[in-house]
Amino acid sequence: MNELQLIATAPMGLESIVARELRELGYTDQHVENGRVTFTGTYADIPRCNLWLRTSDRVLVKMGEFPATTFDELFEGTKALPWEQWIPANGEFPVEGRSHNSQLSSVPACQGIVKKAIVEKLKQSYNTEWFEEIGARYVIEVNLLKDKALLTIDTTGPALHKRGYRKIATEAPLKETMASALVQISRWNPTRPLYDPCCGSGTILIEAAMLGWNIAPGMRRSFPSEHWHMVPQKLWKDAREEAFDLVRDDEPLELTGSDIDPRAIEVAHAAARSAGFEREIKFYNIPASQVKPQGDYGCLITNPPYGERLSEIAEVEKLVRQLGRVADQLPTWSFFALSPTKQFEHYFGQKAEKRRKLYNGRIECQYLQFLGPLPPRH
Repeated sequence: MNELQLIATAPMGLESIVARELRELGYTDQHVENGRVTFTGTYADIPRCNLWLRTSDRVLVKMGEFPATTFDELFEGTKALPWEQWIPANGEFPVEGRSHNSQLSSVPACQGIVKKAIVEKLKQSYNTEWFEEIGARYVIEVNLLKDKALLTIDTTGPALHKRGYRKIATEAPLKETMASALVQISRWNPTRPLYDPCCGSGTILIEAAMLGWNIAPGMRRSFPSEHWHMVPQKLWKDAREEAFDLVRDDEPLELTGSDIDPRAIEVAHAAARSAGFEREIKFYNIPASQVKPQGDYGCLITNPPYGERLSEIAEVEKLVRQLGRVADQLPTWSFFALSPTKQFEHYFGQKAEKRRKLYNGRIECQYLQFLGPLPPRH
C-alpha cells in the first residue's frame, strides 16, 4: 500500500499524549509540533486511527507543504498537488482556512485561491468545466503559518471528541478527549478504584471505562472518509472487526461518581447507559462533604466547577476545602484536579507533586497531581 503522511491534530498541551497513543498503536515514525503530530501510515490507517485515537481532535491527510508569500505561489503550489487521486469528479470539496504570521493574511482570499487551483487541476484530470459536488465530502484546509502553506484533507468530519454516547450535556461539559487525557496522565488502571466527586455528565468515568475495557472510542460513530474510493469499505470493516475483537469487557471496574446537582446525575446516568456502562459506573447525588470513596490505592480525578462571579468563587473555595478534607481521610489515594483556580493548593491543604498546563477550551488550567503511594505488587 502507498505510504501517506497523516496528521493527528492535538489540543494545546496534549501533543505528547497524542504522540504516545500513536506509538502504542505502532506508529513510531512521527514528528511532534504545536497542535499536531505528523506520522507515516497507509490507507488502512485512516479508519484505524479514527477509531482508536482518544485525545486527538481529528485525522488529516497531508497533501503538501510549500512556501507561499504571494497568491501566485499559493495557486501554483496547490495546483501541483495530486488532488485527482483523492477527489472524484462528483466529489464535494469545500475549502476552509487559517492564517497566522503570514503575508497572505486574508483567509477568504486564500480559500478562494486554493479552490480555484484545485478546480483547475481537476479540469485537466476529468476533462470537464463543471463540478456538481454532489458526491462524497472532502473538506480541504489551507493553513498558513509564517509564510508556509500546509494543505490537508480532513478524514474525520465532526471532531473525535464526539463519540456518540452523550446525547445531552450539562452546562460547560468537559470534552471527551480531555477527559480521556486526564485519566491517561493519572496513575489509574482498571485494578484501582476511581472516583469523581464533581462528575457532571460522567465523562471522566465513561472515558476511564472505555480505557479499562480497551474499547475504541470511535466505534459508535461514522466518518466522511467511509465514503471515499481511496479508503475501500473492506478497510473500515477490518478496522471495526479488529476493534471489536480487542474489547476486554470481562475486566472488573470500580468506577463511582457523585455530584451535588441532581440534573447532572440524570445526564450522567443517561450517558453511561448509552455508552454501555450502566452497571459498571455508580452515581450518587451528594455534596463533596459526604464523599466517602471505598477501597485502597484509588484515584480521585475531577474537573471541579471554576466559578466566575464572586459568589461562585466562594463556593469553589469551599468545595476545594471539602475535597482536601476527603483527601486527608484517604492516605493511600492519589488526587488529580483540573482547575484554573490559582489558590487551589492553598484551599486543598497540600502542595501538588506535579502540575501540567492544559487548556479546557480556551481556559488555561493546571492539572494538579497529588500522588499517593502506588499499590503493592502482587
